Amino acid sequence: PPPLKPEPPREKPLPADVDAAPAYPRIDLPSKVDGSHRFAGDVRLPGMVFASIRHGPADGSELDSFDTKAAAGIRGIAGVVRSKRWLAVAADTWWSAEAALAAMKPRFRTVAPVNSADIAARLDTLLTAGEAHVIAETGFGGEALERVDIGRRYEVEPAYAAPLETATATARFADGRLDLWIAAQAPEQARLAAARAIGIATEDVALYPMPAGGSFDARLEHDHAIEIALIAKELGRPVQLVWPRRDELIRARPRAPYWMLLGAQLAKGAPGTPGGAIEAMRVRVATPPAMREFGQRLFAGRTSMAAMRNTAGEADPLALQGALPPYTIPAVMVEHIPADIGLPVGRVRGNSWGPTIFAIESFIDEIAAKSKREPLSFRMSMLGGDVRLAACLQRAAQLAEWDGGLDQSGQGLACARLGEGTDAARIACVATARQGEGGVRVVRLSAAVDIGRIINHDIAKQQIEGGLVFGIGIALGNAVRLRGGLPEEAGEAALGLPTLADCPEMRVQFIASDAAPADPGELGAVVAPPAIANALYSATGLRLRRLPLLSDGI
Repeated sequence: PPPLKPEPPREKPLPADVDAAPAYPRIDLPSKVDGSHRFAGDVRLPGMVFASIRHGPADGSELDSFDTKAAAGIRGIAGVVRSKRWLAVAADTWWSAEAALAAMKPRFRTVAPVNSADIAARLDTLLTAGEAHVIAETGFGGEALERVDIGRRYEVEPAYAAPLETATATARFADGRLDLWIAAQAPEQARLAAARAIGIATEDVALYPMPAGGSFDARLEHDHAIEIALIAKELGRPVQLVWPRRDELIRARPRAPYWMLLGAQLAKGAPGTPGGAIEAMRVRVATPPAMREFGQRLFAGRTSMAAMRNTAGEADPLALQGALPPYTIPAVMVEHIPADIGLPVGRVRGNSWGPTIFAIESFIDEIAAKSKREPLSFRMSMLGGDVRLAACLQRAAQLAEWDGGLDQSGQGLACARLGEGTDAARIACVATARQGEGGVRVVRLSAAVDIGRIINHDIAKQQIEGGLVFGIGIALGNAVRLRGGLPEEAGEAALGLPTLADCPEMRVQFIASDAAPADPGELGAVVAPPAIANALYSATGLRLRRLPLLSDGI
């Protein structure tokens, strides 16, 4: 019989330099290594055809014209399906469908195409002149900031999830019933949307969840569920839809851009004592109300344009998570300036924590440098209220053999707390950069993590390491530039994502804890960019305040 008070599952953390076999190995790893694991694009049904699609450069675009005769010489075409806002072709192979679309040259009418330069200009204006909503205040808040001893501005470009497998779905519509094979992080909402699209009852839709192939929150959206339902109904046969990479970038909603202005009032040190203690801080952020906008799409079934209209001007506390520092600062005020940028935005790994923590941790490093304080001890002096985060900082410094972040050392430090109280997850990371042929490279990431009670040590470590690599891509990749609503470059290579050769040595150590388990999935993605930025400053003397760090060159 089971015990009356069973112990909750837990694993003890292993030292960072121990590469022991996992106690509970993942049963899906062999198939993912040898390529036999079945993702959404691997579904095959009898008599199935393959479809590709073209979308307009903005959600409000409308299909204007296309030349069906131009694809007459392409074999195997099974049908052409047009909608108000897209055009799809199905054929015996996906390549034939894609070639037919290219030959047809669909054209779209767009009222207000989005340009990256216009987005930046809009955010730039709002940051200084826009109406601000107070999201959080501690101590005396804004009243305590009598002067600004140091002020800095940080900018974060839109970040795209760019999953390895683009939006893919397979459907079969027969006898009034829709069978749907799709990777969906919100499967019930995808099921409801597909049913509404073709006018059938929700109970007549069966959704078979497929592995997402790395979605990073892109598959919370379900546009492709609607499209495949309409295509399958019109063709009357099984069909698989795969978005080209170009359309993945056009239709996937990126993480919102953030323009941030941080100011601090510093204490004057007494003779013989270090100064620079932060007496008051103000954080002013111009960004769209991304989480409200996302909620309108997911739960209210709004189009992207309607969601932007319905949330225009609304303050969004979830869009500013992480803007309130984890440090003990007497007075802090966080303000949100809701921005209408004309570009639908959504969730991407790290969400709002990524931009806000990049700004906070970069700013803390700049204050330490201005006050001639050592970055680690400066942070430790402000963490009396969070001993668990302080323990992460100390352990990360030990793992990295922290040398104080001296000039030209190439070491940079950052830490983060996601959540509040005992349920929060914590991480500290030291990035080490070295100058060599071809410029500066990140050669090591040393991280100490406290996620409370560890359920599965191996999976938790994979989450941290994967997040760190994702953070490298955010920090050192390429920004997607939009012109006329379309990406200037749409291939995978244009994103500048890290390859295996770009991945540095990673040392990850978990801190033993009896606290409730916390999610490790976002930690590495949010802490890596500021740690890398601080390391590049140490290595080169250049302070980079824009993500991606090399988006404007050095």
